[in-house]
Amino acid sequence: MPTYQLNDDALRQARKLIDDGAVDDTTEWSDAAPSADDGNTEIEEHGWDGYASWHLAIDPDANEETKKRYRFPYGDFRKVNRAALIHGKQRAAQNDHAEIERAFDELLQRLDRKRDA
Repeated sequence: MPTYQLNDDALRQARKLIDDGAVDDTTEWSDAAPSADDGNTEIEEHGWDGYASWHLAIDPDANEETKKRYRFPYGDFRKVNRAALIHGKQRAAQNDHAEIERAFDELLQRLDRKRDA
């Protein structure tokens, strides 16, 4: 099993999006998850850094400028998706990615505090 690194830039972006209210807390992740074509469009429009900023983990063993390098998406390239945070936290926990799990938990709590405020 690969060891993933936390993508600090993505974590910062997710926090800012949540603080700015750019969240979707109603759509199931299975419906909101971006397609491969959506990912290609994001890369075309914002480059690999833009694509990477929507993924909380980096696989350091994967080649740079490949989709395989970026793991654990948290949104649809526009908004943070609450169901994606739950899904990511569960998947990170199941695969012993403790740092990634903590990041998802932090974002989920931040979103819920903002939503309930």
